[in-house]
Amino acid sequence: MSVELRQLRALVAVVDEGSFTDAAIALGTTQASVSRAVAALEAGLGTRVLRRTTRSVATTAVGARVVEHARRVLEAVAGLELVAARAEDDVRVGSAWSALGRHTVPVQRRWSELHPGRTLSFVFVVSPTAGLAEGLCDVAVLRRPLEDGRFVAEQVGVERRYAVLPAGDPLAVRRSVTLADFAGRTLARDRRTGTTGEHLWSGLPPEQAPAAYREVSSVEDLMTLVAAGQGVGMTSEATTRQHRRPGVVYRRVRDVPPVPVLLAWWRDDPPAGVAEVVRVVREAYASGG
Repeated sequence: MSVELRQLRALVAVVDEGSFTDAAIALGTTQASVSRAVAALEAGLGTRVLRRTTRSVATTAVGARVVEHARRVLEAVAGLELVAARAEDDVRVGSAWSALGRHTVPVQRRWSELHPGRTLSFVFVVSPTAGLAEGLCDVAVLRRPLEDGRFVAEQVGVERRYAVLPAGDPLAVRRSVTLADFAGRTLARDRRTGTTGEHLWSGLPPEQAPAAYREVSSVEDLMTLVAAGQGVGMTSEATTRQHRRPGVVYRRVRDVPPVPVLLAWWRDDPPAGVAEVVRVVREAYASGG
C-alpha cells in the first residue's frame, strides 16, 4: 500500500468542499486531477472511501475514519514544515562552557535589532565542537583551535584567563595571581573542551608547575571540585560572568596569554547569515559591549 500526501489532500478537500469541482478550485487544480488522486487512494487502501452520486459526495463508514486520520497526518506535516521554516530563520549557537560571557546578551539584543523575527539562541553541548559535529547548532563558540578540515573557524575576540579558587584559599585575598602561584597545586582541566594544560607552564621551571591534574568534564564539575577544596582551576573570562557559585572566587592570571574566541561552522554547509553573526560577535568583543 502506498499513500501519498496529495491523495490525502484531495480527499479532505472533497469532504470539506462538498464536491470534486469545488475541491479542485480550493486546491488550484483540475477536477480530473482530484478524481484521479481519490481513486488512487482508494486503490491503495483497497476500499472505497467516498460514496458518489450525481448530486452529492459522502464518505463511507471506512472513509470517515480515513478522513479523520488524513487530517491528523496533514496537520503533522504542516507542523513539520513550520518547524523547518522557523529553523531556517533562527540561528543556534553552540557552546561547551560559557557562551560569549558578558557579550552573550548584548549580541542577542543586537541581532534582534538587525534581524527582527529571527532568533539567535544558545545551546550548551559539552563536546569538542560544542554541538556542531552532532548537528545541534549552526555555529559553535570555541576557545581552542579546531583541527578538523570539515569546519571553518574564525577568531572573533580574546578573553583573559582567570584562576578559579575556593573562597577560603590564601590566593583569594589577592586581586590577581601568576602561573607560579599554581605550583604544587592540583589543577582541574577538561581535555576535550578546555584551554588549560601543561603547555601554559612550558617556559617555567618544573617546580613552578601544578603538582597534579584532575580531570573534569563540564563547568559544573569544575565548580563542584573547587568549592569542595579539592583543587583549583583556570578558565576564560566568560566563565566568570556566566557561572557564579557561592564558595568560588575568580582572580585574574596576569602572566598568561589570553584565550582566543572562535566561531566555527560546517565548511560545505555554511548557515545563512553566518557572516553577519561573525560581524556582530566580533564588534561586541572589539567594543567591550
